[in-house]
Formats: sequence, C-alpha cells, structure tokens
Amino acid sequence: SGKLTFTMPKKIADSPAHALDDYNGTRMAYKEGVFVGYRWFDAKNIEPLFPFGHGLSYTTFAIGKPKCSNPKMKQYGSVFVKVPVTNTGKVAGAEVVQLYVAPPTSDVERPVRELKTFGKVFLQPGETKEVEMWLSWRDLAYWDTAKRHWHVIPGTYQIEVGTSSREIRSRATLDYTL
Repeated sequence: SGKLTFTMPKKIADSPAHALDDYNGTRMAYKEGVFVGYRWFDAKNIEPLFPFGHGLSYTTFAIGKPKCSNPKMKQYGSVFVKVPVTNTGKVAGAEVVQLYVAPPTSDVERPVRELKTFGKVFLQPGETKEVEMWLSWRDLAYWDTAKRHWHVIPGTYQIEVGTSSREIRSRATLDYTL
C-alpha cells in the first residue's frame, strides 16, 4: 500500500516547471501558484503516467460512499467522515483511503480538488471496516491575500474519496453556511 508522493508525468512537457519555463537547474519560483503537483494536472486536464497517491497491492478493495456526521457544517465547525472499505481480494492487505475536497464554483482561483486527510486500513479477505477522518472548516478555506486571513466560501463542497488523485471512487456533499 505504498503510495506515490508526487505525480509522474507522461512526458516532461506536461510538468509545470517545464511548461512555465520555471527551472534553471538550481532554483524554481513555483509559477504555477496554487496548482502545485497533482493540482496542475487536474487544472490543465493532463493525464499523468502515475497520479499522486498511486500505489499497488496484492489484493483489491471496494471503497464505499462517504458519510458525514452532519451534512451541514457551520462557521468554524467540523465533521467526521466515515468511509466503508472492503477487501474484495483473496489475500490480506492494506489500503490508504484519500479524502479530497472540491470547492464550489466561485471567482476565487482554486484547485479542482485538494487532499485534506487520509486513513490507512488493514483488512483480511472479505473484511470490511470503516475509515474515519476528520474535516474542519479550515479544510474548506483558502488564504485571502487581501484580507490576510483564512476564508471559506459558503456553498456545497464535494467530498471525494479514492485511492489516488485520479482514482476517485465515491463522493458526498457537504454544505457550508455562515
């Protein structure tokens, strides 16, 4: 259940450093802004060779629908997200369930999705367990450079769970209100 900590492009031209001419052999300016790493590939709709979070296993897993402890989060609130995971293979194994948050449409430039938390589970063949993860209001926030503080846009956020940034298996919604 080892997972890649970076996105591997199919060709060098797909990487943000190359596309933005942002690498001189010693320094990078990260000209891609908030679209660092897998976020670049999502924003530009580029299919990577191996996405962030990709990993291999000797068994297979089914990831169920995430359930929030409350479908609504109020200002400065938090929720628990439970996700059932089943080992559908023939040998014991471990899986890392990754939870991404996709923001509502707004005028603020945001990534398509952002990894916010993850949980690892060890399962015997046929066994099911729930992975519980915690989300707070800060997981929905962005840094407002003009106001110099974290800000959350009210609206409906997508809670996406999967096994990599490109292998989203299930979704739920979470409404944030002031």
